[in-house]
Amino acid sequence: MARLHVMERSHAQAVMDDLHDALGRRLAVSSLAPCPVEFTAALVRMCSTQSCGKCTPCRVGLRALDDLLQDVLEGDADDDTLALIERTAETIYYSSDCAIGYEAGEMALTAIRGFRDDFEHHIQHHSCGFDRAEQVPCVSGCPAHVDIPGYISLVEAGRNTDAVKLIRKDNPLPCVCGLVCEHPCEMHCRRGMVDDPMNILALKRFATEHMECDYRPAIASATGKKIAIIGGGPAGLSCAYYLAVMGHKVTIFEQRKHLGGMLRYGIPSYRLPRERLQSEIDWILDCGVDVELEHSIDAAELERLGADFDSVYLAIGAHADKKLGLPNEDAPGVESAVRMLRAIGDEVMPDLSGQRIVVVGGGNVAMDVARSAVRLGAQKVSIVYRRRICDMTAQDAEIAGAQAEGCEILELTAPVAVEVDASGRACGLRVQPQIIGEPRRGRPAPRASEEAERVIACERIYVAIGQDIVSAPFEAMGVACKWGRILTEPDGSVPGFDGMFCGGDCQTGPATVIRAINAGKVAAANIDHYLGFDHRIGIDTDLPSLKLKGLHKCGRCELKEREAGERIEDWELVEQGLSSEEARQEASRCLRCDHFGFGSFRGGRIDQW
Repeated sequence: MARLHVMERSHAQAVMDDLHDALGRRLAVSSLAPCPVEFTAALVRMCSTQSCGKCTPCRVGLRALDDLLQDVLEGDADDDTLALIERTAETIYYSSDCAIGYEAGEMALTAIRGFRDDFEHHIQHHSCGFDRAEQVPCVSGCPAHVDIPGYISLVEAGRNTDAVKLIRKDNPLPCVCGLVCEHPCEMHCRRGMVDDPMNILALKRFATEHMECDYRPAIASATGKKIAIIGGGPAGLSCAYYLAVMGHKVTIFEQRKHLGGMLRYGIPSYRLPRERLQSEIDWILDCGVDVELEHSIDAAELERLGADFDSVYLAIGAHADKKLGLPNEDAPGVESAVRMLRAIGDEVMPDLSGQRIVVVGGGNVAMDVARSAVRLGAQKVSIVYRRRICDMTAQDAEIAGAQAEGCEILELTAPVAVEVDASGRACGLRVQPQIIGEPRRGRPAPRASEEAERVIACERIYVAIGQDIVSAPFEAMGVACKWGRILTEPDGSVPGFDGMFCGGDCQTGPATVIRAINAGKVAAANIDHYLGFDHRIGIDTDLPSLKLKGLHKCGRCELKEREAGERIEDWELVEQGLSSEEARQEASRCLRCDHFGFGSFRGGRIDQW
């Protein structure tokens, strides 16, 4: 008889591992419309199955808590039940021996306090009060509510032009979004429960790159109304497009030399080629949109536009840079990341040959500046971030791309001061090593560690810690602002200024491209309504008939990238699109939630808005 045995993976363990993987995939697909009470009950029941049985609060308490939650769902609870649920969860949290119990108690406590109105609705009306109206998860997860299953079916059928037509019903910048959208839709894709979420971003890009022919949208009869749009970024362009299609006369007033906003002045061409961006902008302008470039708007000019136009839409974006608040940060050699990218957008390329560059920040702008510095000849590029890499707000692909191109990321490193030489020019960044600590505002917060400060020698420092809104001129004329953001009514109208609307980053603060596009779409609908019209934006494209096909597991087709050593020598696009074979296979993986389940019950899609 052997004293010890080598641990072998049994058949039962293999099956259990598969079940764990399936559970992980299901949890990773974040549902937009679960009943909070049902979700809490399911979570508590799952936690109770993990109990080791040692301590009573966990072994008995979680099962008792599960019974109480079932009473709420079955209509057998009253107000006293809610109080008992809260006390039970609190007791489990404070008295369980280990994380199995007290974490479950804390989650239940958070739910009963955070969703109390939902619990009360169940008790009073014996039904869920949560809005379940939006049942197609990817469409609900897209800020612009693009008909994703519809255009994927058109791509699968080889009708790419029709796919682009369908996308433009809700998003007039499909080429841009096919390259740089953060694709929040994919995190809700139910295909992720089977194997991997759909590569929605890549399929959108494929459709725009393989259109069979160009087309022009149907333009409504002229209304005689004039709208001024201040700002030619994604929000302004989207609003201009839809208003032009509705038959209104639109003029965009842009402060800079080119339209595009942060699409041109914040995203380098290796991610979004200038010619593709300009082509999409020109397509929008050809719908009847006028433009006045290099036209700044101050308070007096805004008043004039308010008098000359029937409506004004403010979409000025967030183009000002934030300061670090460190000693010597105004020294020569300390520069704004926003200004650097703005210069590159105007084809003015800084010469960084042989220089050591430090970039402060952890967002997409910081990655864009770092990767641009490599292409501009920098000898060494260091990204300084006070939190961990996993806490960075930049997309994972951007972080990986920067590292592959030779940028070093110094995590848990906080800037303390800018070091200057005898001439007063920046020659280094003094930093303090950090240690991660307790969560604050949803993320573990860093604090200074016991390690000594050190200096990172460099010739230039770029600050990329966020953008601000230049709202002072509008505040001066009485426009209500808070923390630099322009305040609006729920329909986007500016209080106290008849006919003036606002949207995009200047209203919400810096956000994503697709959210700015949706802001422009919403503004167009509300401005049209304000002007006394009820134009509808729809499609005249029939979708392919649904194909009933068996469900077969299949891996997700990913975009390939050019070799890092090759791509750092130019500004050409880094990612390569899907092939026709890959696009057909990827499109065939769609589960068509618009036709199955409640997607079909609710009508499947919104044909117009």
